[in-house]
Amino acid sequence: MNPEASRKFAIVTGASAGIGYELAKLCARDGYDLLIAADEPRIFTIADELRELGVTVQAVEADLATIEGVDELYGAANGRAVDALLANAGHGLGKAFLDQAWDAIRHVIDTNVTGTVYLVHKVGQDMRARGSGRILFTGSIAGFMPGTYQAVYNATKAFVDSFSFALRAELKESGVTVTCLMPGATETDFFERADLMDTKIGQSKKDDPADVAKVGYDAMIAGDGDVVSGWHNKLQSAIASITPSGILAEMHRSKAEPGSGESK
Repeated sequence: MNPEASRKFAIVTGASAGIGYELAKLCARDGYDLLIAADEPRIFTIADELRELGVTVQAVEADLATIEGVDELYGAANGRAVDALLANAGHGLGKAFLDQAWDAIRHVIDTNVTGTVYLVHKVGQDMRARGSGRILFTGSIAGFMPGTYQAVYNATKAFVDSFSFALRAELKESGVTVTCLMPGATETDFFERADLMDTKIGQSKKDDPADVAKVGYDAMIAGDGDVVSGWHNKLQSAIASITPSGILAEMHRSKAEPGSGESK
């Protein structure tokens, strides 16, 4: 008998840092063998760290904004049944939409939406055929509000949040659960990579990625549909649900407008 067959197996994307790294650690501590991916070579160092937790870890450096990158990741599983897919890969992009480079805009959309949906389509079909599996999306409370100066990012997260609810409903009673983790601002390299360090939100105090990941992981294991991490984010999402979009857009401007984080 193949010894792998008796061990749980998880795929974690965006696992080189932040929430994805913490999710991968939680999986490892819970006995999951891992296939982890990111678009930077640091993912191989992370794999070495995670192996110290006593599980098998395979790392793939790939651009999950591309079909080829997703195919490379999926192929690396080598047909092994995936017990949990933690679709965490994502990019942000600050500044005004018309001032952003098209290639950067396209990469955010293709990472957050196209690549994520493609990977979930491939792995989800296998899970449904088998009648078991867990899918965790990293969405965001950003999906609840128009993202002035983060217009593309917030729109992609609105897609992810909505898509996860629909997929969960479609997979009801299939044996496959779908959970959406919706964090707020979290202390990761997201804001630096998105060129948001001169903004109020870029310079503000943020949530601990380990705490955020634990909330999402526990919800996935419980089979919950969605979870907002942190009481302040729960409050913010509740307010967003009853506030006109135009007002939300102006509220977001105050946090994400370039230069808003500079002292006056």
